[in-house]
Amino acid sequence: MTQKPVKRRDSPLRVVNLTRQRTLVAGGQVANTWWSRLRGLIGSEPLAPGEGLLIVPCKAIHTHFMRFPIDVLYVDAGKEVVGIGHALPPWRFGRLYHRSRFVLELPAGAANNTDTQVGDRLQIKGYEVSCGSLASTR
Repeated sequence: MTQKPVKRRDSPLRVVNLTRQRTLVAGGQVANTWWSRLRGLIGSEPLAPGEGLLIVPCKAIHTHFMRFPIDVLYVDAGKEVVGIGHALPPWRFGRLYHRSRFVLELPAGAANNTDTQVGDRLQIKGYEVSCGSLASTR
């Protein structure tokens, strides 16, 4: 049986950088099960501007089996960016950030394009993220 691709633009997930007043994700997916976290963006098309994948819980990522680079924001329980991986190419391991509670994967260049910096505060809309747990707010 084949799975239908998820339409990221139809998702209620929205992420805003409150510090910079910039939208990071206008339509995104959430990976919050063992399998969805392991799979991540493997087999996906490259993310378009405004798309993203929120991985909960997560302290580190890999880009093995992916076909495109991504930006990675490592975020703590207070929704503060504690690390950034810029244009991480396929077949790499991202850094491990012990303070990270979740990760936001974005199109390559998105962090620079939105001037996102370590220390910025994020707002998650459409899902409640707290200490590694996730719940839909629909």
